[in-house]
Amino acid sequence: MTTPTTPRTGANPASALSRRQFIASTGASLVAINLLRPGLVGGSEANSKIDIGLIGCGGRGRWIADLFRKNGNYNIVALADYFKDPVDQAGKQFDVPESCRFTGLSGYKKLLGQKLDAVVIETPPYFHPEQAATAVQAGKHVYLAKPIAVDVPGCLTVEESGRLATSAKLCFQVDFQTRANKLYQDAIGRMHQGELGKLVSLEANYHCGATWDHMDTVLRQNPADPEVRLKAWGVSRLLSGDIITEQNIHALDVACWMMNANPVKAWGTGGRTRGFLGDCWDHFSVVFTFPNDLQVSFASHQSGFGYDDIMCRAFGLKGTVDTHYFGNVMIKTTDYYNSASVGNLYTDGAVTNIGTFHDNIVKGDHSNPSVAPSVRSNLTTILGRTAAYRGEVVTWDQMMRKKEAFKPDLKGLKA
Repeated sequence: MTTPTTPRTGANPASALSRRQFIASTGASLVAINLLRPGLVGGSEANSKIDIGLIGCGGRGRWIADLFRKNGNYNIVALADYFKDPVDQAGKQFDVPESCRFTGLSGYKKLLGQKLDAVVIETPPYFHPEQAATAVQAGKHVYLAKPIAVDVPGCLTVEESGRLATSAKLCFQVDFQTRANKLYQDAIGRMHQGELGKLVSLEANYHCGATWDHMDTVLRQNPADPEVRLKAWGVSRLLSGDIITEQNIHALDVACWMMNANPVKAWGTGGRTRGFLGDCWDHFSVVFTFPNDLQVSFASHQSGFGYDDIMCRAFGLKGTVDTHYFGNVMIKTTDYYNSASVGNLYTDGAVTNIGTFHDNIVKGDHSNPSVAPSVRSNLTTILGRTAAYRGEVVTWDQMMRKKEAFKPDLKGLKA
C-alpha cells in the first residue's frame, strides 16, 4: 500500500496493495525486528528519552507533538506530511532539521527509515491502518489518533497490527481521552460491578456546530483539484469516515465501554442540512440493540447554533451514570453519589495517554489494552453509519461478512 502523510487539517493519499495482502506479507517479519535503543530495552534506563516521529503535521498533529515535548521524556526527531508547508512549520516549531522532514504520499515511509523509537500518527483516518501497520513492521511503537479507521477492513488491519505489536514487544496505544479520566473509570467501573442494578437503557449524544466549515471553504476554491480535496478531508466520507465515525465516536466509545459488548444490530437515519460541499452528513439518529435486548439511542448533529455536548447516560433499576465530555461525570445509586467536573478532558486525557505510552515503553508493557475496545467502538460507528445510509436494520454479522471498503480517489497526488 502507498499511503500519504497529510495533516489532520488537510487530507491524505493511499494504496495499491490490499490491506489483507499487506498484513499477510508483513506479519511474518515482525519477530525479527530490533525494537528499541539498548538503553530503553527492559526499562534499564527509566529516564531515557524516546525518539519519536510525527506523521501528520496539521493543527492537531502539531498540538499533540507539543504535548509530547512538554512531557519531557520524548525527542521529536522526524516529521512527515503530504504537504510541505505544515511539515516546515512543524520543523521550525520543534527544531527538526530539513533532512528529517518528509513530504508526499511516501513521506511517512522515509520517516520510518530514520533512527527513532516510536511514531505518532495524526493523519486523516483513512490512512491510519496502513501507516500503523507499516510502523509496526518497521519496529516502531505506535501512538494512534482516533478513529482508527474508516471501514471494516481498516479496523481489522488495526486489530491485527495491535496483535502483531504485542508479539513483537511493541507498544500500540490509541488516544481516547475519556478512558484516561478517573471519573469515567470510577463511574463505569461501578456500573460494571452491578451498582446500577439491572440495566434499562442507554443514550448517547454528540451535538455541536459546523466543525468542518473551514474545509468547506477550502474545497470550494477548486473541488476538482486532488490536493484541495485532500486538504478538505473532513467533508469527505471516504477520507474521514463521516461525522459518526470521525467525531461521534467519542460518545459511542463511552456507550460501548459501558455496555462492554458489541451491538447486535442497528437501525438509523440522518442526512445533510448545512449545504457543505463533499458528501458527509451533518446529523445521525441511530438505535443500537445490544445483547439482552438492551437499547442504546444515539443522536448527533454538526450544524446549527446554540447547543454543544458530548454525553452518555446509562439507566439502571438502582441508579444512573451521566457523563459529559465538557462537564461533569455523575453516578447516583441507592447508596452512593458522586458528581465532579472532568476539567479540560481534551488536553488532560491526551497528556495522561502520552505519559502512559512512555511508561509502557520503558517498563516493557506490551499488552496494548487500548486496541480491542478501540476496534469495537470504531466498528460500532460503522454499523450505525451503514444502517443510517441504508435506512434499514443492519446486523453486526452482516456488516462483518460484507467488509465494505472505502476507496477514495487519490489520482493526481504526488508520490
